[in-house]
Amino acid sequence: MSNISKAVLLDKLKTYFGFDTFKGNQEAVIMNLLDGKDTFVLMPTGGGKSLCYQLPSLLLEGTALVISPLIALMKNQVDSMRGFSTDNSIAHFLNSSLTKTDIIRVKNDVLKGKTKLLYVAPESLTKEENIEFLKKIKISFYAIDEAHCISEWGHDFRPEYRRIKPIVEKIGKAPFIALTATATPKVQHDIQKNLNMLDAVVYKSSFRRHNLYYEIRSKDDAGKQIIKFIKENTGKSGIIYCLSRKKVEELSETLLVNGIKALPYHAGMDGSTRGKHQDMFLMEEADVIVATIAFGMGIDKPDVRFVIHYDIPKSLEGYYQETGRAGRDGGEGKCITYYSYKDIQKLEKFMQGKPIAEQEIGKQLLLETAAFAESSVCRVRQLLNYFGEEMLENCGNCDNCLNPKKQFEGKEYIQKALKVILAVKERFKALHISEVLSGKSTSDVKTYQHHEIKEFGIGKEKDTKFWNAVLRQITIAKLVDKDIENYGLLKLTQKGHQYMSEPYSFPLSEDHNFEEGDAEDKAAGGTSAVDPALMKILKDLRKKISQKQEIPPFVIFQDQSLEDMAVQYPTTLDELTNIAGVGHGKAQKFGKDFVELIAKYVKENDIERPQDLVVKSVVNKSGQKVHIIQSIDRKVPLDDLADSKGMDIIELIEEIESIVNSGTRVNIDYYINEVIDEDLVTDIYEYFREAETDSVEDALSDLGEDEFSEEFIRLVRIKFMSEIGN
Repeated sequence: MSNISKAVLLDKLKTYFGFDTFKGNQEAVIMNLLDGKDTFVLMPTGGGKSLCYQLPSLLLEGTALVISPLIALMKNQVDSMRGFSTDNSIAHFLNSSLTKTDIIRVKNDVLKGKTKLLYVAPESLTKEENIEFLKKIKISFYAIDEAHCISEWGHDFRPEYRRIKPIVEKIGKAPFIALTATATPKVQHDIQKNLNMLDAVVYKSSFRRHNLYYEIRSKDDAGKQIIKFIKENTGKSGIIYCLSRKKVEELSETLLVNGIKALPYHAGMDGSTRGKHQDMFLMEEADVIVATIAFGMGIDKPDVRFVIHYDIPKSLEGYYQETGRAGRDGGEGKCITYYSYKDIQKLEKFMQGKPIAEQEIGKQLLLETAAFAESSVCRVRQLLNYFGEEMLENCGNCDNCLNPKKQFEGKEYIQKALKVILAVKERFKALHISEVLSGKSTSDVKTYQHHEIKEFGIGKEKDTKFWNAVLRQITIAKLVDKDIENYGLLKLTQKGHQYMSEPYSFPLSEDHNFEEGDAEDKAAGGTSAVDPALMKILKDLRKKISQKQEIPPFVIFQDQSLEDMAVQYPTTLDELTNIAGVGHGKAQKFGKDFVELIAKYVKENDIERPQDLVVKSVVNKSGQKVHIIQSIDRKVPLDDLADSKGMDIIELIEEIESIVNSGTRVNIDYYINEVIDEDLVTDIYEYFREAETDSVEDALSDLGEDEFSEEFIRLVRIKFMSEIGN
């Protein structure tokens, strides 16, 4: 039991850290830990979690062992602790980045009792030599940082985190403190159960961050929108998250050529470059970091003014944690995400091949993310609800609050939804419920014979998308809850049962439809600035050339390229290469007539060209494209090439498409002949010869999805575009 008074604690806080008062639950957490009790801390990013174990470590006898997942995070925190002390041995870390000499020095300092805080990666903790060493020292307590890594339902699950408890039991008994910035009730329960600390005192701070503005935008011309946004916020620090390393590299280069001080950051770069880029961002030598999710954990930069997600994250926990890096000083923080349902489908494809249980969890987390993006309910209310916190009022500081969607009377729909949840004995997830409501006889519905219950199809006038929106909104309103043990199963709350017996008027909101594009989404995108008169003339010219040369119009320039021309008015071949999908080859082959027509149009109509808004593209994409072209020349199988570049096959196909669309000819016959039947190749090739558009969806629909896959169609389309157009 600790005999440290609150006055002494405040004095130590001032002496060591320079603060006069504690934030939120910090004081209660520290007192609980000093009393030797297990402690669970749920505190949003910027709430001051680190202090909850740093201060007690200085006050207790022995060394506190902090288990932390990232080397960059450890270094950052050790540097920070050393800043509070004259003795550098006060804090150390043990991980794979240290030399043998470094390790000996660290262990000597710890054994001499000089080190109050020792950071260890979970992988290092499993090594027998480290376990034996740690048995020799007095552990004041164990701190599990980023504790959500323990749970398979957490957004950053690490299998080695689940082995912490048995290893720690070998080392020696001491109190536990588990800390995380993001945990749903399900994840919290999972963490406590795994660490055998279900009796721990739980300190849960509100997840509400009043200074953060949340907005979801349609992913039309996202690159252009991002450049425009950053230029409107010149000099402000920001982070842009992408899911793939390839996109990180591409986007940071595009920002750079457009005069924005941006740097890439991802796990494929060597450690020294990553460290250098991180330091340049912290020291304000760069304004923007374009990163995969590996960037930002524990990085204490208080004045990040915007966090942009170029790709939708895999989970709402990941989204919340990443957006939480904006405005940690309480100042402005804009969180903007670009969303397309195609990205969700792409992420689902990436899961194929993983264990079934992992796929199920991944799909459920993705569903939650898609629901959040498409919903028109206050963003903050949705997030808080997801983390088990209730908020009755709207935040008034998100896109849905500032631009509310049309509402309609929901009483009848809610009654139907609750009726079906009860009819299937509260044992099914939202998707299943919406299928029963809309009368869809899917294989799942038939398996459980729910197509035979009297409630089947009681809402067939609406589709599953509509019913999913209803189910989401009644979950936020707490008429329905998600079972914690069996994640996602819908159950009526007491409030839900009361609603069944005494229904009342209940307004519901229409969802966003990003695929069709809301009016406001279109306005935010690049297409709203298209000059319709010029667009028509450009299409006529393209048709004329296509008839003369007997090739489909899309082979000359795709619609996206024409739209870009009708925004930017390029009048020279050099300017034409800055247009989306136009490389030097394409410009040389087809460009002359187009730039002459545009120059004439600009002159006749006295048009002032928006050159300040012209988005420059990265011409002749660096070594990546050159390497791909050279590998194809050497007939390297595409799947091997994809593996060597850390891509999946679809990402590589996208890269080859952009090479071909820009006017470079490639020959992938050697690969096509290996993987696709000759008759299928002929059918696809002839389809594109007659087709009006180059759409893969249209091709799949016309050719039939049983025999023809998206991958096959895209490969043959590359062959066709290369042979006919280049």
